[in-house]
Amino acid sequence: MKEFKTLKILDHFRKAFEKMGVDYDLMRRILQVKFVMDGRKVPVVIGNAKKKDQETENGFIKSLWIYVLMGIINVVLVMMNESYIFQMSLVFGITMFMVMTSLISDFSSVMLDVKDKNLILSKPVNNITLNMAKMIHIVVYLFFITMALVGPALVAAVIRHGVMFFLLFFAEIILLDFFIVALTALLYLGILRFFDGEKLKDIINYVQIGLSMVITIGYQLIGRLFNFIDLNITFQPKWWQYFVIPTWFGAPFEVLLRGDLNIHYIIFSMFALVVPILSIFLYIKLIPVFERNLQKLNNHNGRNRRSKEKLVSWIAAIVCSTKEERSFFHFASKMVKNEREFKLRVYPTLGFAFIFPFIFLANGMRDGGFERIASSNAYFNIYFCALFLPTVVLMMRYSANYKGAWIYKVMPINELESVFKGTLKAFLVNLLLPLYVFECIIFIWIFGVRIFPDLIAVLLNIYIYTVICFKAFKKELPFTRAFQTGQQGTGGAVFLLMLLLGILGGIHFLSKWIPFGIYIYIIVALLINAVLWRTAFKISWETLVE
Repeated sequence: MKEFKTLKILDHFRKAFEKMGVDYDLMRRILQVKFVMDGRKVPVVIGNAKKKDQETENGFIKSLWIYVLMGIINVVLVMMNESYIFQMSLVFGITMFMVMTSLISDFSSVMLDVKDKNLILSKPVNNITLNMAKMIHIVVYLFFITMALVGPALVAAVIRHGVMFFLLFFAEIILLDFFIVALTALLYLGILRFFDGEKLKDIINYVQIGLSMVITIGYQLIGRLFNFIDLNITFQPKWWQYFVIPTWFGAPFEVLLRGDLNIHYIIFSMFALVVPILSIFLYIKLIPVFERNLQKLNNHNGRNRRSKEKLVSWIAAIVCSTKEERSFFHFASKMVKNEREFKLRVYPTLGFAFIFPFIFLANGMRDGGFERIASSNAYFNIYFCALFLPTVVLMMRYSANYKGAWIYKVMPINELESVFKGTLKAFLVNLLLPLYVFECIIFIWIFGVRIFPDLIAVLLNIYIYTVICFKAFKKELPFTRAFQTGQQGTGGAVFLLMLLLGILGGIHFLSKWIPFGIYIYIIVALLINAVLWRTAFKISWETLVE
């Protein structure tokens, strides 16, 4: 079996692990197997990997260059010399955002894995050894991701600011990684204490959306910690800044390297040191409790879902025109709601789609105030909720249960139009429509009922955009591909489709300059929708991707 350099480095800490009650040789072998298996996975960030490459190369290692590119902005920030707390808060904000996002998308399944208990603990392996292997497994990969993000910035730091800056930066990166792992695990533990079975799995997905949104909002808040006056950066302490975690890690640079003993900087610095250490010790202490509660993921209660099924049937009767289409609407709705891995991949994306319109709206409010925004055309920001629709449409083809695709061959399917239309309508009704309706309520509260016709026009544009996204990608039957097969050659198409959304929004905006233009636009959009939804799904079996 392949020998990994990471394990050789870990060998130097053998005695420390053994003092903690860990069977080091067994832990090392478990980690070795896990690293080999990880080489066969494709991280979400490199969905365009080719299948033949996956069999010969470590997909995770291949993904690191993308993180290096994303981390170039950190180099620019570190090279600044105006305000350490400003530049380093931004660096740690960007790093925390990317690492936490990677943890949510690629490593939640590792953290919440219950198979190890059944497979490994049936052998002579103790709990401490297995739990420590799981923790190291996650931390090692997050450390690689973090180093890819901040590695160039660390080089820039030692050149621009010297060795002490570099050492402090490196130490805080380690603390940040441990804090992220512990924080996520403790959050999951809090949920595990009160829920079980299918309900728990749903809550975990919602928490992952919430984490994505909180991190995104926090990233936006970092820039609002500071005021720019004549190009000079000034820090004005507020009570809420104590909840912006990246600020904790930016403050020690001011205290230790510039000798600024501002009481707020000192408190932030204490948080940066004490909170990660306490959280990791708390996590280690609660690992047995965490693992016991993880077994709840195997429980399935027999809840009566008749009321929900009646609602789905009622909606299907409204939006679907044929019995066959309604059948696939039901099928896709159940897949969207019940398949855990699918939700792990898609739901965080929906979280970003939800929060982005409000982020851009908040930027406008900061510059012009609420009253000026309410009388403006800033409600066009709601188009950002559809920005991630190409990714969601693309994910329609993937499933953890893709081996069940044989069912398409044995079902009496006369034509494929009902398959794709029913599935796509289920995606819109279950994923996008609730999000859009909620945002419309908030936007109407901000801008007034005057925008109601525009919201109708936006929804019609989104329906047009959905069909265009579907037509842009190669045609595959829904839920027939494994997630690991990747999304080969789709990056450019997704980018162009995002630009197309802007064009649709621009045409909508221009229509407002014509008398009764918005109403004319709604009529035209209705006609375009009718034509597209009637003609775009006439697909033959021969045109499908094998």
